Amino acid sequence: MKLINSKHFSKLLLVIASVALFSGCASPAATTNTSSTTPTSSPAMGTDAKNLKDVRVQLAFLMQSIDAPLIVAINKGYFAEQGLNVAYERGFGNSDTISKLGTGKFDLAFSDMYNALDFNEKNPGDKIIAVAITQNGAPFSIISLKDKGISSPKDLTGKKLGAPAGDGPRKLFPLFAKEVGIDPASVEWTTMEPKLRETFLMQGQVDAISGFSTSALPALLKGGKKMEDINVFYYNENGLDFYGNAILVKDAYAKQNPDVVKAFTAAYIKGLQDVLKDPTAGLDAVLAADQSKLMNREAEKVRMQIALERLFVTPEAEKLGLGSVDPKRLEKSVEQTVVGFKLKGKPTAADIYTDEFLPAKDQRTIPAKGDRKPLT
Repeated sequence: MKLINSKHFSKLLLVIASVALFSGCASPAATTNTSSTTPTSSPAMGTDAKNLKDVRVQLAFLMQSIDAPLIVAINKGYFAEQGLNVAYERGFGNSDTISKLGTGKFDLAFSDMYNALDFNEKNPGDKIIAVAITQNGAPFSIISLKDKGISSPKDLTGKKLGAPAGDGPRKLFPLFAKEVGIDPASVEWTTMEPKLRETFLMQGQVDAISGFSTSALPALLKGGKKMEDINVFYYNENGLDFYGNAILVKDAYAKQNPDVVKAFTAAYIKGLQDVLKDPTAGLDAVLAADQSKLMNREAEKVRMQIALERLFVTPEAEKLGLGSVDPKRLEKSVEQTVVGFKLKGKPTAADIYTDEFLPAKDQRTIPAKGDRKPLT
């Protein structure tokens, strides 16, 4: 299949027992790797470092436990085996990462296809495409504290919601509201800096926030809340079945360097398979790679558990293999993005995603359940 044209939040009780001790959580307020760059990959055994192709990669945000596949692939020499020397830098949010990828500052990046569609409409000469889905499920959500009396999405009517102006879930909220049967104009929005989002919620300045559960939940737990204090309403459980982040690349770069893109994707997926087999080792690898030494294991453990249960392992991913998409599902989410982001054009799934750089399906299967260790 070649799509591009030729031309209930599971329970985390086991991982939040030490929540009161959390520090350095990973929301925009969280502290992980504070340096802008991190070490490049080391050559695999028998590989001449001088012959490796340098590849510049940007993360979506600060390095987090969900970046473990990349770190593991570097540590184990998977990229070097493919002839690549990968250097990565932290990101500053999905939209910013996409913009920098579009300028050519980076060769590949981790971000979402939907903000990329918005970028492509504004920058048709720097078109960006997705070559592999790294998160089959999206962490888009509305999050509230139970003492706010919001026990279902319908209870959002008349409430004050908070998020940064460019927040993806905020842009899509009118569609979410339509799906759950409320008037999107019935809520009042408060705008704040990303790092203040969870603080506004905990201080009672807003009744709920929109954002990524992988960022907001660790931040709230760090702030002293417990999972039983929090309500999470996932978009993909309320009519907006979006994909999470993907490996993105400029279309021009992919055409000029197809072997590089294929090699990177293959090595990353191999790292992801290792993380699924042993997520604890993946978590440890990220903590070891943190130059700031400010990452908190318990906070990152929560984030990793969310990813394992909601983003990485899904029935669709088990059926289609890692990195792939269901064309109908993607097409619907693209159509919803056009409405939610108020795009003028009508892009299709083939305009944003291709599977031509993926390894064969038998090389990107999800490890059998019996081969997957629990996160500890």
